[in-house]
Parts: sequence; structure tokens; C-alpha cells
Amino acid sequence: MDPLRPLPDSPCVRNCCLDEQDVCLGCGRLLTEITGWQAAGAEQREAILARAAERRARRPGAWVGKGRP
Repeated sequence: MDPLRPLPDSPCVRNCCLDEQDVCLGCGRLLTEITGWQAAGAEQREAILARAAERRARRPGAWVGKGRP
């Protein structure tokens, strides 16, 4: 872990609503990823962002860009 590595910003788009699998419909993160975001290091955050992007891409009709449409 590189202490000088900048932390990625939260992908939160202020559209918080969880589906039946506890995945946020706005950002694509799991509830556990959302609640653990502040404690996560840069490497962990990047992994969370990648998994969230995959979830958003798999959701039918989902917005896959960064931020709000």
C-alpha cells in the first residue's frame, strides 16, 4: 500500500436505493462496500470501483457513465 497514492473519489451519485441483493441502484456498490468505503485504501477502492462498474454494466438499462446522466 502506497501512503502517497491518492484515494479515488466515491462513486456515489446521490441516487441511493438498494435492490434485493443489497446493490445500490445509483453507484453499483454493495451495501458492505458503501459502509466500508471510508476505511478502504486506494487499492481496495479501485477494486470496489471496478466491481461496481461491472454490476452497473450488467443491469438492464443502467447508466454506466461517471456521475449523473
